[in-house]
Amino acid sequence: MKISDVSKKYNISPDTLRYYEKIGLLPKIVKNKTGIRQYSESDCKQIEFILCMRGAGLSIEILKKYLDLASLGPSTLIERRELLKKEREKLYQKRDDILLTIDKLNYKIDVYYKELIDKELSLNK
Repeated sequence: MKISDVSKKYNISPDTLRYYEKIGLLPKIVKNKTGIRQYSESDCKQIEFILCMRGAGLSIEILKKYLDLASLGPSTLIERRELLKKEREKLYQKRDDILLTIDKLNYKIDVYYKELIDKELSLNK
């Protein structure tokens, strides 16, 4: 796939794809005779992983560290697991913060709903 196809498929700019390659999140992408990048299925799977992890809130620095460790092979399994566990804890905290915010919003919405009902009732008297 060409960079424009990958860009459309994953809704990510060509500049971002080139940046990910430049900083090592993606391997060097093979180029054809005319210098056009040709993304393989493996490259696309790597992009999906990157987008998933970025969507979950992992920073580029953490993702780079994880991928660098992964490239070193099985000797880094424990370190990679610990890194992912720390990131998971951050996500759990974000989830808890979001749930607390939702509860506060629901409370406020209920208060306004009750006030509107009370106002409507008073107007109908």
